[in-house]
Amino acid sequence: MDIPKDLVAASAAPMVLSILAEGDSYGYAILGRVRDLSAGELDWTEGLLYPLLHRLERQGHIEATWGTSETGRRRKYYALTGDGRAALATHVSQWRTVAAALENAWGRMDFGGQVSLA
Repeated sequence: MDIPKDLVAASAAPMVLSILAEGDSYGYAILGRVRDLSAGELDWTEGLLYPLLHRLERQGHIEATWGTSETGRRRKYYALTGDGRAALATHVSQWRTVAAALENAWGRMDFGGQVSLA
């Protein structure tokens, strides 16, 4: 399925904050987790992720620290801050409101057999 860029962009920050709410992580692992959570439908690039991580860090929602991987390689790890948890709670509330409104609007619409919304 081709997900429009504006929908990916709108969901990117809450997705990353949700992943970091599970525990500290690093870029490549975050990309993998996005793929896993979307059953392979979202395949983010580093060009999407790293500017987002830097923005979330500037906003105080995450913090980065350098660590060492199991192979001895230096790696930047990201952690959710208290402000990040508050931002995530706001995102969750907003997305639940939007999702509920869409479900109500769609109801039992017939999409010509292409999509089942039952």
